Parts: sequence; C-alpha cells; structure tokens
Amino acid sequence: MPDYRRYFVPGGTYFFTVVTAGRYPLFADAWARHFLGQVMREVRNEMPFETLAIVLLPDHLHALWTLPRGDDRYPQRWQAIKAKFTSKRIGHGGYEAKVSDGYEAQRRRGVWQPRFIEHTIRDEDDLSNHADYLHYNPIKHGLVRSLRDWPWSSFHRFVAAGHYPIGWGDADRTPPDIRGVDEELLE
Repeated sequence: MPDYRRYFVPGGTYFFTVVTAGRYPLFADAWARHFLGQVMREVRNEMPFETLAIVLLPDHLHALWTLPRGDDRYPQRWQAIKAKFTSKRIGHGGYEAKVSDGYEAQRRRGVWQPRFIEHTIRDEDDLSNHADYLHYNPIKHGLVRSLRDWPWSSFHRFVAAGHYPIGWGDADRTPPDIRGVDEELLE
C-alpha cells in the first residue's frame, strides 16, 4: 500500500472521492440519497464548508469543498457524515456488507469504505479540471448519454450559472479535456 499522506491547507479547497463498502450501489436507493443529503446539511451546519460541486453515483460520490478560513478539518467532517449516515441507514433497515473480524472489533460497519481520497486544489485550472471530471462521471461510468439526464449532480447548477452549455459532455461529443486529473487515484 502506498504511503499516503493527507495534505492540510487551512481554508483550502479539496476534491473528494468517497466510496461505498464493496462498491455496493447504495445510492440507487432514494432513501439513501435522502439520508445523505440530510446528513450533509446537518454536518455543514455544525462544521461549515461550502460545496462547490458534487455528483452522486450509485456506489460513490465526488465533491469539491472549500473550508472556512483557518480550518483544515475535512477528515472530521467526513467522519461525521459517514457515521451519521450509517446510523440513519442501518436504523432504517438498509443494506450493510459483512466486515472482517478486525473491522468489527473497531466497531466499523459495512456501509462505507474505511477511507476516502482527497486532493488539495492548487489553482483555478486545477479546480476547473476537477469540476469537469466530477460532472463528467455519470457519462464516464455509462449511466447516461447526456448529463442533463443525471439528476444527482451540481451540473444543473453549473448550467444555470452559465459555466456549461446544456449539452456539455454529452456522450456523442468529444469528451472534455481533463488535464492533470489522476483518474486512477480518484476511482
């Protein structure tokens, strides 16, 4: 396993990939999507962050966040989101994968992969490339041919704000140039 170290920038902007346990298609379920949104709002009220962009896929999500000035505690936010979501999901009778004895001893549940991937955004080009990568994901994974057909994405907000034309990224067009995004790390 690589020697992965997190990078902390107070007030920084970060790209995240968070994956379900065993890549179970948890977010194909409307209740799971509802609970995740509810929990993310709760945590944001307790520990503020700004969601610049987000996409929710059946077995993972990508998000771009900016933290408040002087704050670099994104792991605590994800820990709270995952814990609260897991509690609500299991309390509602949701699916839970079997975990190893070691994870069970640590009181881990089979809803999320234990870690998440983070990338610290370096500049405006890096932010734009990661927003494009995030928004293009439903097509990349073959879920839709047009991003306008994927409702669980900030793509629609970006179109309304004039950042993308409505047909941006459609499968019958040339895919966006996502320079500098290490796809192997993100998936």
